[in-house]
Amino acid sequence: MLTLTYEYKAKPTLEQIRVIEHTLDVCRKVWNFALRERKDWLDSRKCQVQHCSLTSKYIIPASEPYPNYNSQAKSLTLAKEQYPELKTVNAQVLQQVLRKLETAFIDMKT
Repeated sequence: MLTLTYEYKAKPTLEQIRVIEHTLDVCRKVWNFALRERKDWLDSRKCQVQHCSLTSKYIIPASEPYPNYNSQAKSLTLAKEQYPELKTVNAQVLQQVLRKLETAFIDMKT
């Protein structure tokens, strides 16, 4: 059996390069913010009350739910009003960033 493979080389224009880099930059910022939100939530539940530093750690209230994909996607929608830069990238692309982060956390637990 013979298998044929094809190789294509992308040659984007300068404008396309600018758009791609902008999209990647916004995706990186969303990823880092969502990751920091999850890490802060986890860190606020690691230590006992008598051992935690109240000045150097951000304490999240115990009633605050875990920041999963659904809650972060909802806050992403609300953040678009505050940060217009998020509107320049397709919403599904940013949601996919949050889905990948959710998958990474689920895979880390198993």
